[in-house]
Amino acid sequence: MKYLMLKHYRGAPAGVNDHPMDEWTQDEIDAHIAYMNDFAQKLTGTGEFVDGQALAPKGAWVQYGGEGKPPVVDGPFAETKDLIAGWMVIDVDSWDRAVELAGELSAAPGKDGKPIHEWLEVRPFLTESPDRPQNCHG
Repeated sequence: MKYLMLKHYRGAPAGVNDHPMDEWTQDEIDAHIAYMNDFAQKLTGTGEFVDGQALAPKGAWVQYGGEGKPPVVDGPFAETKDLIAGWMVIDVDSWDRAVELAGELSAAPGKDGKPIHEWLEVRPFLTESPDRPQNCHG
């Protein structure tokens, strides 16, 4: 089963080592990225890694503008609590394995080389159509 592990800039409860990356030294940033790359390489070896990317903190909200109109763009919302720092897709045998891997990823080093203990959002891929629409806006 495939799961998405989302890393948030903010929005989750604060981690133990709660320092924004702009307070880190370049060596601390490099160590964090190396941990992420090593983690992905390990999961590639076990066949559990699908894909992952880090995202820039800038972006915009985009919405359909109506027939014959350009999309509506608002933002950027760099301060939004929902801003996603990055994601990783894994393909594992169970929810327990997904949680185990998310816990390991949460230990990535941050400020002073100490584990961040960040919260990751873990969500299974939707594999079949739900019985009724959920969270629809219309």
